[in-house]
Amino acid sequence: MKNLVFALVLLALGLPAPAARAQSLALPPDTQRVSEAQFRARYVADTLYTREHYAKSEVQIPMRDGTKLHTVIYAPRDADRVRYPLLLVRTPYSAGPYGPTQYRRRVNPNGFLLREGYIFVVQDVRGRYLSEGTFEDVRPQAARHTSKTDVDESTDTFDTIEYLLKKGPKNNGRVGQLGISYPGFYTTVGLLSRHPALKAASPQAPVTDWFWDDDHHNGAFFLTGVMSFWNTFGQPRPQPLAHYPDGPQMGTPDGYAFYQKLGPLKNVDANYFHGQYKHWTDLTQHPNYDAFWQARDPRPHLHDLKAAVLTVGGFNDAEDLFGTLHTYAAIEKQNPGLSNRFVWGPWVHGGWSGGTGEMVGNVAYGPSPSLWYQQNIEAPFFKSYLKDAQPSAAIAGLPEATVFEGGTNRWRAFEVWPPKQAQAKTLYFRQAGGLSFSPPTTGENERRMAGINFEFDQFVSDPAHPVPYTEATAPGMTREYMTDDQRFASRRPDVLTYQTDVLTEDLTLAGPIEARLQVATTGTDADWVVKIIDVYPDDTPDNPRTAPGVRLAGYHQMVRSEVMRGRFRESFSQPKPFVANAVTAVPFTVQDIMHTFKKGHRLLVQVQSSWFPLVDRNPQTYVPNIYEAVETDFQAQTHRLYHNPDHASQLVLRVLP
Repeated sequence: MKNLVFALVLLALGLPAPAARAQSLALPPDTQRVSEAQFRARYVADTLYTREHYAKSEVQIPMRDGTKLHTVIYAPRDADRVRYPLLLVRTPYSAGPYGPTQYRRRVNPNGFLLREGYIFVVQDVRGRYLSEGTFEDVRPQAARHTSKTDVDESTDTFDTIEYLLKKGPKNNGRVGQLGISYPGFYTTVGLLSRHPALKAASPQAPVTDWFWDDDHHNGAFFLTGVMSFWNTFGQPRPQPLAHYPDGPQMGTPDGYAFYQKLGPLKNVDANYFHGQYKHWTDLTQHPNYDAFWQARDPRPHLHDLKAAVLTVGGFNDAEDLFGTLHTYAAIEKQNPGLSNRFVWGPWVHGGWSGGTGEMVGNVAYGPSPSLWYQQNIEAPFFKSYLKDAQPSAAIAGLPEATVFEGGTNRWRAFEVWPPKQAQAKTLYFRQAGGLSFSPPTTGENERRMAGINFEFDQFVSDPAHPVPYTEATAPGMTREYMTDDQRFASRRPDVLTYQTDVLTEDLTLAGPIEARLQVATTGTDADWVVKIIDVYPDDTPDNPRTAPGVRLAGYHQMVRSEVMRGRFRESFSQPKPFVANAVTAVPFTVQDIMHTFKKGHRLLVQVQSSWFPLVDRNPQTYVPNIYEAVETDFQAQTHRLYHNPDHASQLVLRVLP
């Protein structure tokens, strides 16, 4: 029945009905290409529209323990006559600007929602900006809620909704919540309020578990992202304030040189934070996935939910890719029958709200994916659950998973993510830099006689000269690195490169990639980085919208990448050293992908052991806590990647037929 409704909706839009297999969706005519200049003009128009059509007020909303949270309300000027729903954002990034005449440039980045009419509410969370109380990063969920002191972000959400329904502007009794990044976390835990008036929630690129996104990836510390974020965000706040001062400055535009000079991580606090940044102290005291991190994971609590959910993210998100994928998956697993949808576009972190989404670095994704999403998914989602008497056909007919396919630049619809149609196929590392869906075989005497090593490849990894994560490093983490040309890395002797033959037909990967490496090291610890790369043909035409001097002929576009801190290969809570020179299995997930390697392209994989300064340097000699390592712990080591029949390094891919 659901597929029938979806087909009718597509026909009403003048789009083709779905085929039996996963189909692509054509863009409606009103969301064809919009230039960045036109998009900025829309932004200005939204700002003017807000001032003309919305009245602003500010209140201090009391929580059950007496703490007051500063809350800014933008209500349509005709709210005394028309009953609008409430749309709530809870943020640690400021509900300002503050004062009755100071308006946000846009109270919501979706101009379609703005014109549809909602009571937009923005709240400073507990302990941030003008709200009272003590702030705690990714506050753990309280074990019980039986007294006024049992507070967490879900109780603060519940109390806020109660106040707004009863003492806020007149409304229709329905509430939605949304937020991007950290506000996405507050949206996720807002679902745990289970307030009966909360009908729809959209966690977008949500902070979820900092041992796998933002702070770490598979236990490896994301150095530039953490430093650039926490140098301001992590500052102590002894009392409410409207503005936080700037944090410590690096003093150079060259991030690679800065972090080389900085040395071991123990120098960060001594030189910059001086014991004043609580989160940095917490990081350094909890190097493993212990009770501290586990308590800050909301996923185990995401059961018995009542509100419809729309989880949104971008596959070029350098910050919270893990959060998007795993928030959706946790809700799907623990809430059978719940309206739970997933949207995954070509965007950087929050890119669906701040631009057309047509370009990431030097890679183009076609006409206005951001506007298409805003108009055809986000706006109908909230309208359907917050305004319509019953969920409308427009939202009921949308597929559960709407995912943009890189390489072909089209939207696709699936019943669930990852797609059920995707079939597992194993791609093997081979001798002489090859990649093949056929496993390595014995009896390769001719290659041995030719001097080709079909047992393993090796390289020297030197922490004093780590592999840069991008060709020109900025002080902070660049979002564009997710699509950067990787030819610069292939030229280094400490990067192993493997590639397929030229593809004779399209190869579409959809879902997670599992790396199953067989490695050895002369040391006792090592990081392992795997990068999945789309190699363009040498006759690829240039795009005039790329950076000056960039040629797309032979471009090596990174489409997915991940790092694994080897000490955690068996357990993230109980790390263990490598046995020097022993062949060891290192399995890990290289996160999800939705990309077609087109006919005439190649699929290339790079393997390396440093990714600097995106990821901190591994000493390569095992120490209990890398945050406490000293300079002499950092030693050059020789690493091997095996690709023989007994120790066949491989990637398990999900391939769409």
